[in-house]
Amino acid sequence: MLQSSGPRRRVGLFGGTFDPPHVGHLVTAVNVRHELDLDVVILMVANIPWQKQAVREVEAADDRLAMVQAAVDGVTGLEAGDTEIRSGGPSFTADTLAELQREDPDAEFFTIVGADAANDLLTWERVDEVVDRSQLVVVDRPGSALALPALPGTAEWMRVEVPHLEVSSTDLRSRVVDGRPLEFLIPPGVIDVITQRGLYRGGGG
Repeated sequence: MLQSSGPRRRVGLFGGTFDPPHVGHLVTAVNVRHELDLDVVILMVANIPWQKQAVREVEAADDRLAMVQAAVDGVTGLEAGDTEIRSGGPSFTADTLAELQREDPDAEFFTIVGADAANDLLTWERVDEVVDRSQLVVVDRPGSALALPALPGTAEWMRVEVPHLEVSSTDLRSRVVDGRPLEFLIPPGVIDVITQRGLYRGGGG
């Protein structure tokens, strides 16, 4: 990332497995960017998502990165992030924020999480570092504010309402296996990557 020579860059960190990335991810990213006046939202691809790997097989990190790159291609203010892939090993948000701050020490960071991640936040590795290094942003459904765990210290949650789309990555993986339509659920470029690389053909991994 480029160093800022003017006002502090406002950077959103939206981490995930993105297996696959879908329109719900993009709707979240563009709406949070707009509401918080962020310069960029980085869709950070987890290298080894430690909370999911034990539950199911996950596609290779390079494949998931290629899908996210295709998803954000041409979308103003969204970037695909490979910091966790380059770092190797399990992916922890505390480490990612530390690396992003080393790259862009003057930036202001916002960690964007959905309902499930917000409820599980206190199980995160070194959550106090995440809170120290960034502002926590939770994505609410319109008209339905989540009950949230208290953050360490005096930190407070920021809330952003985002249109809710019933799109499930589990369903999308099954659709690939079954040959059902993916159009309007996954960006066209992502569908191309899935097809070209033969992803999710081994049983919906």
